[in-house]
Formats: sequence, structure tokens, C-alpha cells
Amino acid sequence: MRSMDFSSWQGAMTTLIGLAVITLLGVGIRILIMQTVQQRRERMNRQINERLKTLIAAYRTLGGSFTGQLTVDPTHLRDLRERAGAEDGAPALISESAGSERSRRIRDAVEAALADILLLGTEEHCRLAGQAAADMAAGRPIHTADLVISLRSFIRSALDLGPMPADVMIPLQGPTRTQGSAARGRGEADRGGSKGGGGGDAGGAGFGVGLGMGRKDADHAG
Repeated sequence: MRSMDFSSWQGAMTTLIGLAVITLLGVGIRILIMQTVQQRRERMNRQINERLKTLIAAYRTLGGSFTGQLTVDPTHLRDLRERAGAEDGAPALISESAGSERSRRIRDAVEAALADILLLGTEEHCRLAGQAAADMAAGRPIHTADLVISLRSFIRSALDLGPMPADVMIPLQGPTRTQGSAARGRGEADRGGSKGGGGGDAGGAGFGVGLGMGRKDADHAG
């Protein structure tokens, strides 16, 4: 207040201009800090949302089944071919049945989910996913129930949903059973063939009508 001079109009004007400049600088610095904090918060929220989205998708892949086969078969198609070749004494082609196709699709989905968990999971998730990946690479069937439980607890805590009630009995969860692509391909081929057959019948009928009309014109001309 000592530097303020209101004894003359020149001093008062200088003092007011100085106060206005200081106020504008303070407001500008405050706005800049608020924008920086808001941008950082938005970036963190996007990262958290992407992480939760990925972990939720992995949870659904690893724990989408409560019945049936709850383990993951690590056998690859090349292993099946090697076994068949060893038994027959020569390399043999393996006929891909619906069961083997489904097992391989489940294994591929589980491998992708484990890779996502190793990238974005917590320390406990990474430890469980790493153990499952090591067992799968060694050719041992794996169970995903413990990893699914850990994922479920983390996701509910991140979404502020609270823990599961103690009186809720949840059975062991296994990987989601996928739909075989061969059956869908055969169904679509059958539908396409039936449509094509209908067109062929229609074409044959049109040819017959044209042939009959040609005969009638020939009779009239005779």
C-alpha cells in the first residue's frame, strides 16, 4: 500500500494500471495451472478407462463359463500332427473336428487375454497370468479361476462397487466357450447353395417357356 499514490490523478492512474496488470497475471497463471491439471486428469481418466476396458474383456474371456470344461487345453495343431505322424509312421493330416477347433479357438483367446493382463494388470495379476502362460507354454492344462477372482475383485474396487457379499456362492469359472467357425461357414454355404439352386431352377423354367414359344411359332409358319 505504500507504493500506491492517490495524491494526483497521474499517480492514481499509474497505481490502477499496476493493479490491473498484477491481477491479470495472477488470473492467467491460475487458468494455466487449472488447464494443466485438468488435462492431466483427463489423460489419467482415459488411461484408467482403457485399462479397465481391457481387463474387463480379459475377465469375460477367462471366466465366461461356469459349467463344462473349465481348463484350457494347450495343445497346438502341430502337436496333434506330430502325434499322428509318430503313431502312423508317416506325417498325416489331422481332420479338424468341431471339438479340436473349439479348443484351439479357446486357447488362442486365452493367450490374447493373458498377454493383455501381463501388459495392464497389477502385480498379482501379472504373477498369476505369468504362471498360467508358463504352464501353457510347457503343455500343461491351466485353470483360470484364481486369476478370474483377482480380476473381479480389482474391477469391482476400481468401479467403487464394493466386495462381493460373503453369502454369495460363486462356482469356479472357466474360459468362454467360443462358437466354431467351420459350422458357421457350412451353414452360410448351404444357404448360398439353396439360393443359387433356386436361381438355376428359375433359369431352367425360363428356358422351357422360350423353347415352347419357339415351337408354336414354327407350327404357325408351317
